[in-house]
Amino acid sequence: MRSPERTSHEEARVAETLKKGSRVTGAARDKLAADLKKKYDSGASIRALAEETGRSYGFVHRMLSESGVLLRGRGGATRGKKAATA
Repeated sequence: MRSPERTSHEEARVAETLKKGSRVTGAARDKLAADLKKKYDSGASIRALAEETGRSYGFVHRMLSESGVLLRGRGGATRGKKAATA
């Protein structure tokens, strides 16, 4: 298993090489997609991943969808009908 320092260093390196708004193609895109998928599957939110990588929510969402990840439903309150109390 990787040490926390190494993981943080790798994340910083990936975020540093992927400047906001720059195109991500080829092997770099595949690596980023795999990293995002692994972190999302282990419980990280799309918003947290977007902040960590310096990319937009939509970009991270799209990368996860392209990777075939089954996205979780939204947490928190929704605006649906209130459940009847007995």
